[in-house]
Amino acid sequence: MNDDSPALVWFRRDLRAEDHAALHQALGTHRRVHCCFVFDTEILDALADRRDRRVEFIWESVRELDARLRDLGGALTVLHGRARDLLPRLAATLGAAAVYANRDYEPDAVQRDADVGARLAAGGTELRLFKDQVVFERDEIRTAAGQPYKVFTPYRDAWLRRLDPSCVAPHEVEPLAGRLAADPRVPALPSLEEIGFQRTDLRELRLPCGMSGADRLFADFAGRVDDYRRQRDYPAVKGPSYLSVHLRFGTISIRKLVAFAVHRGGEGAQTWLNELIWREFYQMILALRPDVVSRAFKPEFDRIAWDDDPGLFAAWCEGRTGYPLVDAAMRQLNRTGYMHNRLRMLTASFLAKDLGLDWRLGERYFASRLNDFDLASNNGGWQWAASTGCDAQPYFRIFNPVTQSEKFDPDGRFIRRYVPELTGCDSRRIHAPWLMTAAQQAAAGLTIGRDYPRPVVDHAIARQRALERYKAAMRAGG
Repeated sequence: MNDDSPALVWFRRDLRAEDHAALHQALGTHRRVHCCFVFDTEILDALADRRDRRVEFIWESVRELDARLRDLGGALTVLHGRARDLLPRLAATLGAAAVYANRDYEPDAVQRDADVGARLAAGGTELRLFKDQVVFERDEIRTAAGQPYKVFTPYRDAWLRRLDPSCVAPHEVEPLAGRLAADPRVPALPSLEEIGFQRTDLRELRLPCGMSGADRLFADFAGRVDDYRRQRDYPAVKGPSYLSVHLRFGTISIRKLVAFAVHRGGEGAQTWLNELIWREFYQMILALRPDVVSRAFKPEFDRIAWDDDPGLFAAWCEGRTGYPLVDAAMRQLNRTGYMHNRLRMLTASFLAKDLGLDWRLGERYFASRLNDFDLASNNGGWQWAASTGCDAQPYFRIFNPVTQSEKFDPDGRFIRRYVPELTGCDSRRIHAPWLMTAAQQAAAGLTIGRDYPRPVVDHAIARQRALERYKAAMRAGG
């Protein structure tokens, strides 16, 4: 189909110029295709820190996207303001018959797109949305009774049965790149400072941005994927793919990753594919149950009587709980914006079940700190750890922070990296340093309670309180 009227492609969390559903559809339909990105002030103004790594990551990725589109013969119009105001205005200026974008499943984004769609329609322009950030969206994967899945394993099995090569076929861009509009009036990319933000430590952290950064990380992981199952749980080991931030902002295609995992085969690639399917499971839950943003998926657990203790919450946030692996994980998050997945589960369980604090406090804290913050995955992970969610860990399964430390950081390498006060502890005692005698503490060069805190709670007592807390909530529901 060749439509002589121009189209506008609106980039959002899909900052790449390859295997891009909306761009592919627009190029296949219209003879002239414009591209834009909006630094949306409705999102940016809500950020407390003007030195936000995520904004710098997006800015660098947008800059690379613009350069790539120019290489292909097009350009990227970059705007700063309210997307719901600027998109209809730009579409009208260009005379666009349609605005193409990839679908977003977060409640605020759904509402924004509905508003933009209505404003565009009032001016005679259609908003066309496409599936791109997942292989299967919303209720595409259903039970035999036609209902959404609530348990991961049968969802995964149905997902895999449904998968065929067409599901991960790339949405090509380059063959139709001659239809990209190269408008000499496109303004220069605004600087980071012009959109109200400052440089962060992305370069020092060596977090590669944009499509090229994603490709480098993917190439590196492809050489390690066979060891993924054996190494993924050890935070001191280079086991994960480190691609989560790139999946979050769409600098790499999920179809490309799934196709690779399926083709590669083996236990490492299969285990990683499982993680990608977990991501889709949580995206499905959010799309169909947007209420999980503020409520427990399992209503009975909204009756849990959480404690209110700002001091304990501050100790957790700042990495001074007295449990070394928990503290190391929180300090890693605060220092780098990254946390290993095993440690996300541990720290979340510790907040809800050891400290007895509302999981939503931790969910919001992670949302403010994680470079790869994704609402669906963050909410799903927290509700899993707090036993309030869909196919969550049973409430009576409570991580022991000491045994987790002994199992997944046996030599204390990760702990020493982020809790230097404990550097002098030997590998046997570093996991529970409060058990050291005065002589052992002196040999390690520290005093517990002065140089490093005593545990803020006794795990055995906290575990019993957690069990009683959850049982009481279930009894209250009849």
